[in-house]
Parts: sequence; structure tokens; C-alpha cells
Amino acid sequence: MIRIRIRLSALLGEKRMKQKDLAEITGINSATINHYYNEGIDRISLTHFEMICEALNCTIHELIVQEVVDDELTSMAEYRWERETRRKNQRRKNPK
Repeated sequence: MIRIRIRLSALLGEKRMKQKDLAEITGINSATINHYYNEGIDRISLTHFEMICEALNCTIHELIVQEVVDDELTSMAEYRWERETRRKNQRRKNPK
């Protein structure tokens, strides 16, 4: 199975930049940056990704990648379950 990944956390680490700094540079809400960072989002804004790529001086191919997922997640249902579990755990860590 192929999975699309947002590599924002890796790129920020390479640039030694914090999520807050990226939010200030781009004008994107810090909560939205956090969702991209933790890959806890289903819908993306192309405008956001354009601003992020410009701020990080990277290409869209460096920000978004496709990778083959190992055999443990063979069905789409399992993938969705894993994604929802990750979101729930994130909400528990960061209650509003």
C-alpha cells in the first residue's frame, strides 16, 4: 500500500526552525502548522503548502512524499484506524 506523508517535521528539524517560527513567517495559524507537522490532517491547502515551501526554500516533492507501507497495514481500513488513533492521541495531549 502507498501512503502519502507530509515531511514538515523533518524539514523543520533540518532548518532548525520551530513550528511557531514557521507560523509567523507564513501567517498560517499555528494550530494548522501543528496538524501538518503531526500529519493529523486529511485536507490540505495548496496555498499553505506554497507558503511553507517558500519559507523553507524547498520543493513540494521534499515536503510531500509517497512511501510504501509495510505489510502490517495492508488494508485501507487499518490505515484509517491508525490515523484516527493518532488523532485521538494528539487531542489528548493537546486539549483545547
